[in-house]
Amino acid sequence: MKKTIAYLFTSLGVSMVLGAVPVLAEEAEAYRETKLGLYVSAKEAYELIQEDDRAVLIDVRDPIEIKFTGFAEPTNIHVPWVLADPEDFDEKSETWHSKKNEEFEAQVKEKIEALGVVQDDPIIVMCRSGATRSAPAADVITEMGYSEVYSVTDGFEGGKLEDGDSRGVRAKDGWRNSGLPWSYKINPGVAWQPEN
Repeated sequence: MKKTIAYLFTSLGVSMVLGAVPVLAEEAEAYRETKLGLYVSAKEAYELIQEDDRAVLIDVRDPIEIKFTGFAEPTNIHVPWVLADPEDFDEKSETWHSKKNEEFEAQVKEKIEALGVVQDDPIIVMCRSGATRSAPAADVITEMGYSEVYSVTDGFEGGKLEDGDSRGVRAKDGWRNSGLPWSYKINPGVAWQPEN
């Protein structure tokens, strides 16, 4: 099922309709607006893929994320928006910084063209949680001239649990938690490789 900006209206409430900033910063991050204003949940993305054989699913997560969290089986293209930098460990945040994949646009363009995607084919872009990567990646693809580019609002892993022993774990909605087809096995023909 296709969704447009109306999804934002119902998801974020009247404050978003009126142009006000949502109360919760995490909400604003999770539903970052795109230039086209086209959004789908993971379930809706899967329905769109089932309904339209021209629909393309693009995963923009880092390969390491995919290795440890899994891969949506119908993924057509994998090109990371950012990559973890093994040479830039931040002791304060206790993790590695990420750097933008400077070749993102060229790599996505090459793969889209290889699939024969036309300007008005549905293109669905997914990251981990629907926050800071799928929306800007969708905007880059829109700037390439594609007119039906969706950002998956709950991403592959979905939102964080708020209660219980697993509080803070991304296990609410998202592709993996919605019963959609996924696997730890990665399709070698789709997997991003640095030399590509």
